[in-house]
Amino acid sequence: MTPTLVITVIAVYFALLITISLITTKRSDSSTFFTANRQSPWYLVAFGMIGASLSGVTFISVPGWVADTQFAYMQMVLGYLLGYLIIATVLMPMYYRLNLISIYGYLEQRFGFWSYKTGAFYFLLSRVIGSSFRLFLVAGVLQIFLFDAWDVDFSVTVLVTIVLIWLYTFRGGIKTIVWTDTLQTLFMLSAVSIVIYLISKDLNLSLGGITSAIKESEYSQIFFWDWQTGKNFFKQFFAGAFIAIVMTGLDQDMMQKNLTCKNLGDAQKNMFWFSIILVFANLLFLSMGALLYIYANSNGIPLPERTDNLFPMLARDHFNIIAGIVFLLGIIAAAYSSADSALTALTTSFCVDFLNFKEHETTLAFQHKQRNTRLIVHLGFSLLMFLVIILFKKINNDAVISAVFTAASYTYGPLLGLYSFGLFTKLQVRDYGVPIVCLISPALSYWLNINSEELLNGYKFGFEILIVNGGITFVGLLLLYKKRSRP
Repeated sequence: MTPTLVITVIAVYFALLITISLITTKRSDSSTFFTANRQSPWYLVAFGMIGASLSGVTFISVPGWVADTQFAYMQMVLGYLLGYLIIATVLMPMYYRLNLISIYGYLEQRFGFWSYKTGAFYFLLSRVIGSSFRLFLVAGVLQIFLFDAWDVDFSVTVLVTIVLIWLYTFRGGIKTIVWTDTLQTLFMLSAVSIVIYLISKDLNLSLGGITSAIKESEYSQIFFWDWQTGKNFFKQFFAGAFIAIVMTGLDQDMMQKNLTCKNLGDAQKNMFWFSIILVFANLLFLSMGALLYIYANSNGIPLPERTDNLFPMLARDHFNIIAGIVFLLGIIAAAYSSADSALTALTTSFCVDFLNFKEHETTLAFQHKQRNTRLIVHLGFSLLMFLVIILFKKINNDAVISAVFTAASYTYGPLLGLYSFGLFTKLQVRDYGVPIVCLISPALSYWLNINSEELLNGYKFGFEILIVNGGITFVGLLLLYKKRSRP
């Protein structure tokens, strides 16, 4: 693919997104930005959430991960179903009952000021890290496909990537995101399906032949039972359930979309269909990953040192031009469908949780002031993500999907502990001590993780360290127990 063709594809794609943004931002205000006026069709939200959940990490890292973990990731995906069931039946009814804009408002009502701010802080930390990891992927792809040919520095690539997101989200917020994510999910799933078709055609495989080739390959094992490996089924399944709970149910980004539905019933329908489609979508990505390795091996193509580079390398150097364009559209759609909503959610959380924005303004002057402040916050988080991506470029050596889940295990653990304690006990705590507990628990979890083989007879933690982190937070909150004062 020539740089001219790449820039043309990107320009047309973003012209379409900006057009959608202009249409959806007519007569917009803060309520539109934060809640889409609570008028989003549930089926639109469900389909768009697929793209936000999968993201560029799934598009590139999951297929590349197949070489190291085969189809073990499906064990986590099955665990997601349990997590989504808990979200739909426990968390979402509470969010709708309390009529929340930011879901961390629950912590203030349940525990107090410091718990509320701690929960919101950990979301901001988690989302900045996770979204920066995801954008790192798409920036790397744009570097390979376009900017390397022009001898442009990686930092410029990252800056362009973030500016493009800012352009179509700064006005419409979540209302724009609901519509653009739907379009981007369609592009992403279409891209995977087309790439699978083109590879199978090159390898002379029918639909049945694709299934047989994957099944007979070294990459297709799903279930692993060795207790000491991080790929053990029970570790992966329960880690998946808790990752779904924290990265969806306790995440302002994902819940903000659900809270734009008209009512709880619509939001629960959205969660049900989203869960089912997500299982098949992940299976599709893993199948594509196996086919990528089969294709490379059958054509004698040397594998890249980093598994994340396999798909981009094949698309750029070995696929035909149609597959190259499809890949480019798919990765851009996948990465931006996650990053754009994250930027909006970060802005929402900071404005509502730390600047005390309300959904309805009272005067035109107040509306104007809030709008200007919101724009500054939006721009500030864009800059912060730029800096984190540059830092990540210097230190990262692992597959990005592994890095994302590892970061989530430490940053979402305190949220898991806080919400579990709040929902499953009626105890009160000394609110001022909550930030201390939530700082100690990730640190203690990290220490336990790096010393687990020595302390626990060779046991090695996987992503289930998230559960341990949440459990330590829960125990710490028990130590902060205080008796209710008598009326």
